[in-house]
Amino acid sequence: MRKFIIGLLTIGNSFIAVMYLSTSNAEHVHPVNKSNDAQCQTKISSSISPRQECAKTMSSTFDSKGRLWSAWSNDGFLYVNYSDDKGKMFSPGVKVNALAEKISVGHEHRPKIKVSANGNIYLSWTRSLKKRFTGDIRFSKSVDKGKTFSLPLTVNDNRDMISHRFDTLGVSSKGDVYISWLDKRDRQQAELAGKKYNGAAAYFAVSADGGNNFSSNIKIADNSCECCRMAMDFDQRDLPVITWRNIYGDNIRDHSIVSFDNSLTPRKPDRLSHDNWKLNGCPHHGPSLSISDSNIYHAVWFNDAKKNHGIFYANSRNAGKSFSLPVEVGQYNYQASHADIATVGNSVYIAWQETKESRNQLYFMHSTNNGKSWTNPQLLSTTSKTVDYPFILKDKQNVYVSWHIRGEEYHLIPIRQ
Repeated sequence: MRKFIIGLLTIGNSFIAVMYLSTSNAEHVHPVNKSNDAQCQTKISSSISPRQECAKTMSSTFDSKGRLWSAWSNDGFLYVNYSDDKGKMFSPGVKVNALAEKISVGHEHRPKIKVSANGNIYLSWTRSLKKRFTGDIRFSKSVDKGKTFSLPLTVNDNRDMISHRFDTLGVSSKGDVYISWLDKRDRQQAELAGKKYNGAAAYFAVSADGGNNFSSNIKIADNSCECCRMAMDFDQRDLPVITWRNIYGDNIRDHSIVSFDNSLTPRKPDRLSHDNWKLNGCPHHGPSLSISDSNIYHAVWFNDAKKNHGIFYANSRNAGKSFSLPVEVGQYNYQASHADIATVGNSVYIAWQETKESRNQLYFMHSTNNGKSWTNPQLLSTTSKTVDYPFILKDKQNVYVSWHIRGEEYHLIPIRQ
């Protein structure tokens, strides 16, 4: 079990928890820990207890009882552990896969973790294959509160050595498990027939029995961008809503969003963003989505178009058919990027990162009226070390920003009104 110190700062009416010592009432500077960082550069044998702080990327979530669960990879194995004190101390990591495999741990294609209402733990990840940019979607679960995990299974029913990657995982309130990913089977078929096919396709599969069995793979849409993370949340009908970066026309890389008629039938996707970012390449920058209790879709995304560029926020009050006028988030000149979004009642929270003078900075802002107006951005944390993307987590009491800094203990920063 590992431990670190938390201090409390007050910003306006918000209470901000920070680790170690803060240099001001709005900024937490992380010390450079060279010895710890150097140790993380050393390959750690799987026979030695793995180190969570050495993971390149992490995914975390709260269960219904307030326990914090984290998933991370080390040396070909996926591990899960938990904290009962908001990340101050963690249990030892439990190995998910008995046999080592090449687990994709990139920022846009990390392992995912969700916990159902009954406490079952679900994991999805991408196993990289021998050829570059190829992979399979993998899944495992625990029905004994993380003590043991099921034998990993492959979700994609096409087993060609092509790209089935960039998975996203969601669990409905009744326990249906959805996995969506980007898939190049249609592109492969088109190329074999001598036809042009731009990008990949968005696919999904669903399990109605708690992850024991998954449906056949079902295509959502053709011509998705092939290298940006997808996002998923659930609407008032307890059905998934999925968003991803799509390719429109001649390499316009905007975003699409789709809701479902039932668990197996996606509707025709709608266009979420209209930035007209033309790019014949991979942005590696996916969107984020959160649906409020009143069924308002809240989304954030990034673009680098010539006219309007940066992070943008918008919402939809008609189930994704149209979105509000986008609001710019953060400072483009300081590389504002990789925003995440979450809702609680009428409140909306956005966290993102920027880079200033070779230092990574973490910001957040929030709205108390479903995105009609926003607070000024608040600086939460800054470091010169290698950082993971920020993610917003929720338990029954608070909203938090999770920001993994390589070589340091876990950072969970509460933000509440």
